[in-house]
Amino acid sequence: MNRWQPSAGPEVARTRAKMLERVRRYFKDCDVLEVDTPALSLFAVSDTQIESLEVTDSLVCRHPLYLATSPEFCMKRLLADGYPDIFSICRVFRDGESGRRHQPEFTMVEWYRLGFGLEQIVTDTLQLIAAALDEQSLSEDAAQYDYRSLFRSSLGLDPFTASIDELARACDADDDLRRAMGAERDDWLDLLLSTRIVPGFEDDRLTVLRHYPASQAALARLCPDDADLADRFEVFAGSIELANGYVELTDAHEQAERIQRDVENRKRRNRPVRPVDENLLAALEAGLPPCAGVAMGLERLQMLHDKTDDIRDVLTFAFEADT
Repeated sequence: MNRWQPSAGPEVARTRAKMLERVRRYFKDCDVLEVDTPALSLFAVSDTQIESLEVTDSLVCRHPLYLATSPEFCMKRLLADGYPDIFSICRVFRDGESGRRHQPEFTMVEWYRLGFGLEQIVTDTLQLIAAALDEQSLSEDAAQYDYRSLFRSSLGLDPFTASIDELARACDADDDLRRAMGAERDDWLDLLLSTRIVPGFEDDRLTVLRHYPASQAALARLCPDDADLADRFEVFAGSIELANGYVELTDAHEQAERIQRDVENRKRRNRPVRPVDENLLAALEAGLPPCAGVAMGLERLQMLHDKTDDIRDVLTFAFEADT
């Protein structure tokens, strides 16, 4: 039987529309310009934590095309060309898990603020979340932790110095899990964070986690006061990750080195290696101004508003894989 009906009713659509109005009003009040970016590209991200969806059969291009996993690279090109503070609300695509908290297609709110440091962009993010949900107290009552201190207080170990064996023991890992995870340190840290720490976050309160390890910087700059740390943060509502942001890396040479490390990491893990976006590196070389940026999942935000732990409840058409 064909399942032609939508996943959710009109009330969900009304809630989404009101949230989008509040998001746009917040940015308008802050004089942040809305921009559009393309969904198709000849390039893909190198990040080992993100997999792109690929279009292989095209009449317009003999090379594979990739659906955008984020508007980030294009937005940084806009900033390098002189744009002011900007934001985008767009559909993005990521290959991988589909279920209660993930969909291969979802809506991302992404924005960049010129001259912002870590404290300023964290405050900005909390205020936007509060505005979108129409709950001002959320931004005022948020808990904030440093990555290293939270591992120490929650698990009694230092994530920067603990051995792989110590991390595995903290996960109660059996032999099968140890073989599957191998010696990938950041994978162990991610597993501990998601299974041992984040479930302890308060359900009715936003939690900010700051200063991730430098090895997990992605496109963030390293902390000026401590090169072991990245000027990166995430915001959680209970155990649901809402937003990921950082003070941006503006050094083209360092970014190129990180991309090359990602490529080598992908090869080591037997994951696809895809074309690198040289336009991003050229934009950084031309001069990306000091700025901070954030990516936030709109559907995750509506899950919080609608008090559901299933992303499919807030989508008019949830993705349905072939069975």
